[in-house]
Amino acid sequence: MQIKIINTSEHDLPAYETLASAGMDLRAQLSEPVTLQPLGRALIKTGLFIELPIGYEAQVRPRSGLAAKKGITVLNSPGTVDADYRGEIGVILVNLSQEPFVVENGERIAQLVIAKHERAEWIEVDALSETSRGAGGFGSTGVK
Repeated sequence: MQIKIINTSEHDLPAYETLASAGMDLRAQLSEPVTLQPLGRALIKTGLFIELPIGYEAQVRPRSGLAAKKGITVLNSPGTVDADYRGEIGVILVNLSQEPFVVENGERIAQLVIAKHERAEWIEVDALSETSRGAGGFGSTGVK
């Protein structure tokens, strides 16, 4: 699939790093470094603008290495870029560690996954079908 993109950053376009990668890394587009204090958050711009086809979304997801090693994640994970959005892609990063973290220009801060989606049509009813699970949730199926 082809997607139109405007790149106002000085960085290369997002790319799949391996043949089987689902996501492409997004890089920070910053005029100066941003320090995220413990439990701090910031909207980090990417310099990227995209035009998705209707029926698709771009999901902004955390990078596992940043999360595991540094405690940095995407706050509204996954963030959704809708097909009719034409603004700059931004990433809301949060620092869940106990140490300040500095985001540098060009740093890989998140990943972008292009996904097809369906639109639902609600059908109001008086009852739902029965299942063995029923209304059980939040741990009702056990932990082991």
